[in-house]
Amino acid sequence: MSINLTQELIQDAWQRKNAFFYLVLIPLSWLFSGISALRRWAYRCGLMKSCALQAPVIIVGNINVGGSGKTPVVIWLVEQLKNNGYYPAVISRGYGGSTRLPTSVTAESQASIVGDEPVLIANRCACPVWVGTDRVAVGTALLKAHPECNVIISDDGLQHYRLQRDVEIAVVDADSMAKRARLLPAGPLREQISRLKTVDAIICNGEKINDAAFQMQLVGERFYNLKDVSITATAADFKRKTVKAMAGIGKPERFYEHLCNLGLTFASVSFDDHHAFTAKELAEIESDILIMTEKDAVKCKPFAQSHHWVLPVEAEIDATLMPLILAKLQHVKTVQNVIAVKVEE
Repeated sequence: MSINLTQELIQDAWQRKNAFFYLVLIPLSWLFSGISALRRWAYRCGLMKSCALQAPVIIVGNINVGGSGKTPVVIWLVEQLKNNGYYPAVISRGYGGSTRLPTSVTAESQASIVGDEPVLIANRCACPVWVGTDRVAVGTALLKAHPECNVIISDDGLQHYRLQRDVEIAVVDADSMAKRARLLPAGPLREQISRLKTVDAIICNGEKINDAAFQMQLVGERFYNLKDVSITATAADFKRKTVKAMAGIGKPERFYEHLCNLGLTFASVSFDDHHAFTAKELAEIESDILIMTEKDAVKCKPFAQSHHWVLPVEAEIDATLMPLILAKLQHVKTVQNVIAVKVEE
């Protein structure tokens, strides 16, 4: 059975389109649930060792697979921390990249090596970005290279319990929470929805799932040309032209809806999340204008054409969230100071 066919069957099971395969996956979901709960309990009881970094750690993760909007939150958080006097850095697994060892990422790094999202973050944020499969090792290497950094943001890693954390932020998609409540592989959940009760903050991409959650909206209306980023345009500039939009992200429909809200009429071409684009694939998409996400743009930049356009988006998040995060970080600093004084005594 091919990988694509297997993925298609699992997607159908998640959406209840294939009842038989869904029922087959349910026992595996129970097994996954038991193993996950046992693993978390082992870390909580100290049977499995967790490690702390020499700087506070903020986790920006989720409890489901697929796109929930973590990357815009990470970019927003970097800017907010800078505005409040911090020197943040970002660590990531580098999903979709080939590297496993701690590796520094720049805007010119190859997404095939370090992952597309880290390259996007490095491109948008003037701060250190490092990737690797072992987040503890990555964070340690980053702080050794950049000792001035005084807070680490982990892009994903809510389930990476080996890394101790000071603040947990879960980014969720309200539609996924409402419609698909099964754990992997019978559904897209990595952990039970009850896990959200233990995090410090929940950010909802779209409608809020409860009154305590913080709402986020992704905004953006000005495009830039991938071949010459100094050239910008609005949706009005694309009228009376053949427009196509492509997306290789977790929730491409969200990107297409955004474009529709800008007044664009277009045909869509979707790819798998983290898809490794080729020049041939893009050349086969015939149109006057081809629009893509920033995440896809970092992989398409080497073979950019003059009709390739990118829509950058920014996260707008409830203003009451940042004071909560700053208070958490201040508490960590206070505790560290108390411990330092006791050690000196």
